[in-house]
Amino acid sequence: MTGSEDSPAFRLAYVPGVIPAKWVRIWNERRTDVPLTLLQVPAADAGALLLTGEADAGLVRLPVDRTVLSAIPLYTETSVVVVPKDHVVAAVDEVTAEDLADEIVLHPLDDTLAWENLPGRPALERPATTEDAIELVAAGIGVVVVPQSLARLHHRRDLTFRPVTDAPESQVALSWPENRTTDLVEDFIGIVRGRTVNSSRGRRESPQPKQPKPRKTPNIGATKGRAPGKNTRSSATRQGKPRRGR
Repeated sequence: MTGSEDSPAFRLAYVPGVIPAKWVRIWNERRTDVPLTLLQVPAADAGALLLTGEADAGLVRLPVDRTVLSAIPLYTETSVVVVPKDHVVAAVDEVTAEDLADEIVLHPLDDTLAWENLPGRPALERPATTEDAIELVAAGIGVVVVPQSLARLHHRRDLTFRPVTDAPESQVALSWPENRTTDLVEDFIGIVRGRTVNSSRGRRESPQPKQPKPRKTPNIGATKGRAPGKNTRSSATRQGKPRRGR
């Protein structure tokens, strides 16, 4: 059980760009007895929040420390480059990392993309957050590659974005401490996996006692190989009707 014994609650952390509204709505419909509290947390802090017990589960970006945290991948996001609307990239449908070779590509400290080789030219300093990086893009200082949901979250009228086909993708997962897989966590797992309210939630059910089979009542009038009463009427009829003479 999470929360206090008198007032249980389920605390769900989520990182920027993730929209938990659909799952929260289903929870509120099914678990009217347990309120769900949302906690927005920077992507870099999500794992620590779960391990300290400040949240029961979290919608996070992979990777997480799988030695102490369980995780169920939910979906993968396309990565996009955010540019000013009058930028040359805005004239095409998509780009590659090589297309950004001559650009100053900002690399914020909270970046969640697992780059092997950063594209473009590095900036003199790394912005503290993705939001700061997008402000710099709007000021004409470089471009930034982010998961598409973050580009939408920090949308500005003077900016646009295009997919980067060979950039690392960001994977969103439901995560929780491996040693605290509570019944409430199991309930939320069922919701994100699309289980119906009547389906199993992964809990071990108590075996149900077998019901005794009803005993068959023997048919006393039955005879072997012949249905009861068969030929009785025909015999009586033959005996009761005199045979006509010719």
